[in-house]
Amino acid sequence: MDETPGLRERKKAATRLALHEAALRLAIDQGVDGVTVEAIADAANVSRRTFSNYFSGKEEAIFHGDTMRLRRMLELIREQPTDEQPWTVLTRAALRLTEETDLGNVEWLIRRRQLRGHPSLASHQVAAYAVVERELAAELAGRLRGDDVGLRARVLAAVFLTTMRVAVQDSTEHPDRPLLDVVSAALAAAAPA
Repeated sequence: MDETPGLRERKKAATRLALHEAALRLAIDQGVDGVTVEAIADAANVSRRTFSNYFSGKEEAIFHGDTMRLRRMLELIREQPTDEQPWTVLTRAALRLTEETDLGNVEWLIRRRQLRGHPSLASHQVAAYAVVERELAAELAGRLRGDDVGLRARVLAAVFLTTMRVAVQDSTEHPDRPLLDVVSAALAAAAPA
């Protein structure tokens, strides 16, 4: 009886992943503007209604992998001791995420390069980062002491996420350097004094 929800959740995750991969593939092949929700649903062998159960639009489907990586980063941060310095926690989580998700793999960087800068994806990315930034700031607020904890947590979260975004962009534009090295260097450069 306990296996049924597990199986159901695995099937949902598989459908979501199939839709995401179909959306990415079509966006790269046809350009973001040439992709329709119907084409994504057809490529994933599901109905338009099923697509709508998982994603609000093609941009969300395309960006799903990045959203999952951001969620995983929050998990990695929450798993760490609360008595450690916040930037140390953030750095450790970012480096582990980079290693465990293989963000530096060539295929991911090629996809990223092909899709970067598209206006509808950029606005979706900004919105997704804003949600994660609020959650990250709330987590960091519990790790900070002193005055203006809320403000300091928001600033720290924004600096961290911006540093990660810039590191990925830099690595996308200059793929000759391993992403792990770029992330490490960027986080070191942005570390609070």
